[in-house]
Amino acid sequence: MNASLAERITAIRRSRGESLAILAHHYQRDAVVAHADILGDSLELSRKVAGLSARDIVFCGVFFMAETAAMLAKEGQRVFIPAPDAACVMSEMAPASLVATVLNRLSAAGRDVLPLTYVNSSAAVKAVVGARGGSVCTSANAGKMLRWALEQGRGVLFLPDKMLGQNTCDALGVPAGRRHILDIRGGGAHLDLQAAGEAEVLLWPGQCVIHSRFKARDIAAVRKAHPGVKVVVHPECAPETVQAADAAGSTSFIIKYVAEAPQGAEIVIGTEINLVSRLARRYQGEKTIRPLCVSSCSNMAKGTEENLLALLEGLDAAAPVTVSDDVRVPATAAVTRMLEVSA
Repeated sequence: MNASLAERITAIRRSRGESLAILAHHYQRDAVVAHADILGDSLELSRKVAGLSARDIVFCGVFFMAETAAMLAKEGQRVFIPAPDAACVMSEMAPASLVATVLNRLSAAGRDVLPLTYVNSSAAVKAVVGARGGSVCTSANAGKMLRWALEQGRGVLFLPDKMLGQNTCDALGVPAGRRHILDIRGGGAHLDLQAAGEAEVLLWPGQCVIHSRFKARDIAAVRKAHPGVKVVVHPECAPETVQAADAAGSTSFIIKYVAEAPQGAEIVIGTEINLVSRLARRYQGEKTIRPLCVSSCSNMAKGTEENLLALLEGLDAAAPVTVSDDVRVPATAAVTRMLEVSA
């Protein structure tokens, strides 16, 4: 952390008082996290936005998170992001136009499915999902939301993360033979409509490039080198990686897992390195925390103390994140369904 930058940010926060709220995701740099009023994962931050009274909300994360905040903000509130170019590779694997095309092709073939999108998706995708009665999920509530979706009796399209989808199906006992990973090549022209018609859960073939780096063989190697070690990973990892770990869950789950581990515990974590390093420092001398391997998100890294300060200094003239009404209304309906079901 740069002392001068930190002092200037602190001064602005003090002068703006309760009219300003800074939210940050756990994967942000320490220098940014230090200035956050609220730190959390996607579900926690979504829940907090709705209750904020601040006029200006600064979201330190990637763009789809700021879009979600803008949808949930009240009239008169403005949402900003220090790094507007902070995208999400996974979310870009499911363009809204292609999602709509695939859903239309399935429907035309007689396969009625309820779409359930991971929060790691654009507002436009959330709108496509919301318009069809679907909802959103996070890694923290994916089990609850997929169970809800299955109970609607229509079959489910889970997107865009096939890893989280498969791991959630495993947790709920949906057998592999009742799932089908869609072939979305050629603009949806290669869909296997027969297989899609027979499956209970259809999976979009996206994945997180950060969590796909963690392998089951890495877990085997660390167990051999450190007998007795506990391994916890994020459910965006491959199913075989999750199955080889002692536990899997959202960033909030991982934080809780480490906090509740006994004194002297040795824990290896498979998730983005900023969170792992922060936990290692927090428990230094009490517990040994190590990464399964070093995997960092280049888009999360676009949020810096420098661009946070630049945004705050020019906040009154800055362009807020906006979502057009035709997208916002159905997208907000999808997010609201999630918040109601997972309350």
